[in-house]
Amino acid sequence: MAGLGVVILVALLGAVAAAQGTAVSSYGGSGGNPPPPPPRPRLKFGFYKNSCPPAEVIVRDAVRNATTLNPGLGAGLIRMAFHDCFVQGCDGSVLLDPTPANPRPEKLGPPNFPSLRGFEVVDAAKAALERYCPGVVSCADVVQFAARDAAFFLSGYRIDYRLPAGRFDGRVSLESESLAFLPPPSFNLSQLIDSFRVKGMNVDDLVVLSGSHTIGRSHCSSFSDRISAPPSDMEPGLATILKGQCPANPTFTNDPTVVQDIVTPDKLDNQYYKNVLNHKVLFNSDATLLTSTQTARKMVENAFVRGKWEKKFAKAMVKMAAIEIKTAANGEIRKNCRMVN
Repeated sequence: MAGLGVVILVALLGAVAAAQGTAVSSYGGSGGNPPPPPPRPRLKFGFYKNSCPPAEVIVRDAVRNATTLNPGLGAGLIRMAFHDCFVQGCDGSVLLDPTPANPRPEKLGPPNFPSLRGFEVVDAAKAALERYCPGVVSCADVVQFAARDAAFFLSGYRIDYRLPAGRFDGRVSLESESLAFLPPPSFNLSQLIDSFRVKGMNVDDLVVLSGSHTIGRSHCSSFSDRISAPPSDMEPGLATILKGQCPANPTFTNDPTVVQDIVTPDKLDNQYYKNVLNHKVLFNSDATLLTSTQTARKMVENAFVRGKWEKKFAKAMVKMAAIEIKTAANGEIRKNCRMVN
């Protein structure tokens, strides 16, 4: 298997060498300035050890119950953590419902509605926390704990990491910001790198976190351009299958979902990287990771070096969970995750 990885890598590097300059130079390493370091997190491990000792156990139980019945909810929770952190920072703003004063919050933005799932799992965890230690655990922390626990269960316990806590909940949630900061599936590599860089995340984080596309489902509208004429670089057999599952022109009322990983759809593993190498992925934002030498090399490593991606995924999730943390000055501890206090 290692020999196969070398062969694929050599082929990829030859194919993408010409594209390397334009795709990666915007990040650095090829002449650009490196991004600024992420803000120093005001978080600590064991944050609830004294104020609410069973906090993390309560969240894990809620996630276990949900993913046992529907693994797709686990995929939704991991995606929710990403969508929360990239808009207003990791502050639970993606959870806020519309109100007369704010009729269009983040959760109604096109990147989130109607595809984002897992809100009921967060609600269940928060309700249990409020019964045991009211007013102590933030919804922002629940979102990140839930994503960590979903990764734990969906990976067959291979992804397990400690997560510092102490986040405050935000009071601002705007649909427009979900469009501004969440990279769509149509993005090319330079656009993806830029969207991660503005949040203090680097190219390796981009490649590693993209691996979460090994689980969950996607609406046909997110990749319909890749199965219509002119043909994309998608493997023809997969394109044929998807054409049979998706309407030619998806609409809001006719937009079915399909699994993102046809090999191991309910497992959080490194199959995604093998799928990318075989051109068996849905999104342009997945396929574009082969368009530079730097990212192509990382794809091969994650596909064929046993255990490498799982460790890097855990590290990247902890890093992401520290983006733009709120403080007591601009945040709160919500009693109900769907509304500000």
